[in-house]
Amino acid sequence: MPPARTAHTVCSHDCPDSCAVLVTIDELGSATRVQGDPTHPVTRGFLCGKVAKYLDRVYSPSRLLYPMRRRAGAPKGKMPYGREGEVFERIGWDQALDLVADRLQRIAREYGPESVLPYSYAGNMGVLGFGSMDRRFFHRTGASRLDRTICATAGGDALVSVYGKKLGTAPEHFRHARYIIAWAANIHGNNVHLWPFVEEARRNGARLVVIDPFRTRTAGVADWHIPIQPGTDAALALGLMRVIIEEGLYDRDYVEQHTHGFAELREHVQPYTPQHVAGLTGVAAADVELLAREYASSPPAVIRLNYGVQRSQNGGAAARAICMLPALIGAWKHRGGGLQLSTGGAFQFNTAALERPDLMMASPLARPSRIVNMSRLGHALTELESPPVKALFVYNSNPAAIAPNQNAVLRGMMRHDLFTVVHEQFYTDTTDYADVVLPATTFLEHKDIQGAYGHYFLQLSEQAIAPLGEARSNVWLFSQLAQRMGFTEPCFHDSVDDLIDQALNTPSMNGVTRQQLQASRRIRHLPEEELPFSQGGLSTPSGRVEFYSSALAAQGLEPLPAFHPPDESRRGANAGTFPLEFLPRKADNYMNSTFANLPGHQKMESPGRIAIHAQDAGARQIGEADWVEIYNARGKMQLRAHIDGSVPPGVVAASLSWNKLSTGGNNVNALTSERLTDLGRGATFYSTLVEVRKLSPDEAQNLHTPID
Repeated sequence: MPPARTAHTVCSHDCPDSCAVLVTIDELGSATRVQGDPTHPVTRGFLCGKVAKYLDRVYSPSRLLYPMRRRAGAPKGKMPYGREGEVFERIGWDQALDLVADRLQRIAREYGPESVLPYSYAGNMGVLGFGSMDRRFFHRTGASRLDRTICATAGGDALVSVYGKKLGTAPEHFRHARYIIAWAANIHGNNVHLWPFVEEARRNGARLVVIDPFRTRTAGVADWHIPIQPGTDAALALGLMRVIIEEGLYDRDYVEQHTHGFAELREHVQPYTPQHVAGLTGVAAADVELLAREYASSPPAVIRLNYGVQRSQNGGAAARAICMLPALIGAWKHRGGGLQLSTGGAFQFNTAALERPDLMMASPLARPSRIVNMSRLGHALTELESPPVKALFVYNSNPAAIAPNQNAVLRGMMRHDLFTVVHEQFYTDTTDYADVVLPATTFLEHKDIQGAYGHYFLQLSEQAIAPLGEARSNVWLFSQLAQRMGFTEPCFHDSVDDLIDQALNTPSMNGVTRQQLQASRRIRHLPEEELPFSQGGLSTPSGRVEFYSSALAAQGLEPLPAFHPPDESRRGANAGTFPLEFLPRKADNYMNSTFANLPGHQKMESPGRIAIHAQDAGARQIGEADWVEIYNARGKMQLRAHIDGSVPPGVVAASLSWNKLSTGGNNVNALTSERLTDLGRGATFYSTLVEVRKLSPDEAQNLHTPID
């Protein structure tokens, strides 16, 4: 019997921290403990509340461990939690692979290979698990390509348009800051390993300002919380720039040497006076002026910008404007200054080798296949033609819960002629609509490598334990399916180590090898002393920070960011019938929809409530804990009112959960739309209008509550 040991893994969930995790394994090969690795310079030995309970997930009695097939005659549709097994029957892997391969081949022959649609995102952030053998498989099949826009494209495109690359202030440098703005960044809730550096800076005298329409955990402990109205961040950023320029608070040397388009910017921001911005944002004119002066006069100043800003219709412009602020005041010159949205641009893996887009030329199409935007899945499943989607293959995601315009998505997934395969760890909202469910591994059960979008460490994640039951990794699954489909290319036989070698085999990875990673477990990919964008030499068209973007102008987009109210906002084209702006927030103790089914995480979260301001509640005769219905033309859901001052007047907020764990069977995405962002064609979750009404006693009594 082997002795007990410790494995070095990396949390692969969708979080900027990419934590180093130590897993204790006993003599029988079972994981008995997870803890943070104290040697990691950023994550430094502690785990968030979500992952600290990770063994509850790995060893959950609800875990999917065997391939399952829908029973003959069992209809698709919402199932009560815990009873999903009633509509599925266990089959073996050989039978499952043959069934899936046969159906995909028949569908491709009858309707064309583009009738097959893969749907995945960042449920697995490992380099191989996120995109390697799966992309090869679908490229060779000729399936539609998925435009993975649901989370970060507007902000990512905005950052690249200004700086040419997704880099930012290292988290370790935040300790040197004197002024920290958390702009739509709930550091406590979803970036917890940055917090100790923020607290160190505060002990040394730094000021923390939070700009967020919701009073988050972070806002609750800030020196100053600015409750901006949703979707108006571009106006505030442009107003700050006007004050900084008009009062001569900008860094003339940095602007002259390292920026492009300052003259155009100076003219462009003139209409954004503090008084005008106050009317747009709900932030007092005096506060606009004070924030601009403090920010520009307190070096080093740093902004932690998160992705909530860019999930509004005007989100790309908002992110662009905010990203310009540190260049205007020369913040990049100072250790502890600048901005962090994403550090992901530091990890330029060899995606062409991993994903093999050349295989599309070997598909029956012999050309690149069409692109389908994941943020419009409802449209894709109910309206797309030439050809219609006839097969949906879901992995690393739970679209029945997380995709916008949920009722359209579910109507599409209900189709009797849609063949749906789901690779998952649990019975989710999405598996309720599956024909075949395949068991997936957790990050403890497979090997991978991983970068980060919140720090600069490249890491190797060891396989800690054998897969439970018959769970299998993404790499194994798509390799096996390719062979069942008769694909003869040698790349479908590549091992995990082969794929890691291929991912690293590019000059941008600076010669790092798998062997080095196995020996050291992590390598800092950007030198600690390097300050991004401090010395110019950017990879933008001008080689400078671009206030004015000729590239965007050439695409017919605005070369300078401007504020336009979202259609679904109190000042937008659709204002009127539904007067309240809705924030469909991510829960602090779940990871998107992941962890929502685990009792320990549910106890930390207190789901099923809608935050509403006392003024709005009073106008609707709503009291604390009353049952209410929140609705618009797309859908409705029922929640208990929570009047705690966490939202300003005119705004309501509720957090994402599973449909089947929500009263009435719908979650927040029953209300969101498929309207797209101005940049990146991303989702506009936070541009949503609703109304709220109090339920009568009879209505409240008849509510269907989920099975525990």
